[in-house]
Amino acid sequence: MSARDRIRAVAESLREPRSVNWISEQADAAWSTTNEELQDLVDEGQLYRVEAGETTRYQPDYTRLLFEEIHTLIEENTREELRNELAAITEEIEQWQATYEVETWEELEQSLADGDLASAELQERRDVITRWEENLEDRRLIKHALALYSDVEAAREQMIDATDRDTN
Repeated sequence: MSARDRIRAVAESLREPRSVNWISEQADAAWSTTNEELQDLVDEGQLYRVEAGETTRYQPDYTRLLFEEIHTLIEENTREELRNELAAITEEIEQWQATYEVETWEELEQSLADGDLASAELQERRDVITRWEENLEDRRLIKHALALYSDVEAAREQMIDATDRDTN
């Protein structure tokens, strides 16, 4: 992976605005290369420049990223596969709820303060909390994808129809 590819990967994964220096360190790239690539990403509309005091920071267009993730889910999965994944996520969360006798990952997180938990149990619970949060995010994206599935299919068919008309 080239330095520019690493910079783009870091920039697209940002969860909060970050400086050129921070992105450069994470991407293991020269500051000048990082600065140039970030400017290109701003010009392409993929990043926003945010002024924070005397520091310029960069963040991705989270709306665009959301729609790209939903688009990828629809393109790479059938409706049935998305439904199955949604069911699997729900089942896994229900198992954690039963195992730990909690309703939410936040309640499980509060249990970490219990003084009688061994280090292995603490680590296991921390891992479950991380996976639970990821599952909730995945479930949210899958629900969006399912809600938009028919619209995307209809738009795709309109494009095919328009292409067929143009070639005839």
